[in-house]
Amino acid sequence: MSITVENITKLYGQQRALDDVSFKISGGEVVGLLGPNGAGKSTMMKILTCFIPPSSGKAYVYGHDIFEESLEVRKKVGYLPENNPLYLDLYVKEYLEFVGGIYRIGNLQRRINEMIEITGLGVEQKKKIGALSKGYRQRVGLAQALIHDPEVLILDEPTSGLDPNQLVGIRNLIKKIGKEKTVMLSTHIMQEVEAVCDRAIIINKGKIVADDSTEGLSARAAGQHRLRVEFNKKPDLALLKAVDGVKDIAAISDLVYEINSAQQDVREQIFQFAVKNNLVVLSMQQAGKGIEEVFQQLTGDNQ
Repeated sequence: MSITVENITKLYGQQRALDDVSFKISGGEVVGLLGPNGAGKSTMMKILTCFIPPSSGKAYVYGHDIFEESLEVRKKVGYLPENNPLYLDLYVKEYLEFVGGIYRIGNLQRRINEMIEITGLGVEQKKKIGALSKGYRQRVGLAQALIHDPEVLILDEPTSGLDPNQLVGIRNLIKKIGKEKTVMLSTHIMQEVEAVCDRAIIINKGKIVADDSTEGLSARAAGQHRLRVEFNKKPDLALLKAVDGVKDIAAISDLVYEINSAQQDVREQIFQFAVKNNLVVLSMQQAGKGIEEVFQQLTGDNQ
């Protein structure tokens, strides 16, 4: 196993940031660690990277104990924290030389050039880091996390604050890296999990509430068919609720309704209802299916 976590608990005073958490991650997996703000995601990552110790429990990275062999663990792990710590007055190559020197990398210049190519920093490599956009700063952060060729890459909110184009670029880069390394990333963006991850671990209030493949999590919501429908005028709700397959209705406004049909897709029946009752369907779309639905069900009481 690349990562083994056994009964990890972390206390901050009386607060349990993590509560008896256990999981295993195999080599070559891309795993998303999901949860609301304050759920314990960053704490878990800081423990696995030996930045902070757990209050109890054990964890191993490629067989190395985070307590007894923390230096060996750090050699195996590349880490990109949520607040990407960079020296803004250094040029891109200067910064990578600094990080590479800490790891005592042989033939460092060749490795720096490899990192610049892999992370797409070529066009910006002659700039100071302070002059880069946030997307390119994230690429510099990924380059420093990868420069010592770690077996495990741990990324804390790697796409936070990026614009759509930057976000796609970083996601594609993570997917490319995930073909060769074990990747664990934290995020609260469900589309990111579906686009990048093989598996997702959902954590809420310090406890794991789900651990499954992305396909498995999506399948949990497969039985839920929710439609958001906009009519041209207010329908008779008693008649609408009587439509075959409709379980319940939530009014979003006088014209917009969310229809839960449980095990059945009722789009055709809704159109027939509209025609029969002289209504026009202005829009109809599926609402809240997939991993996002499961996430909301498991963590909704956190709000």
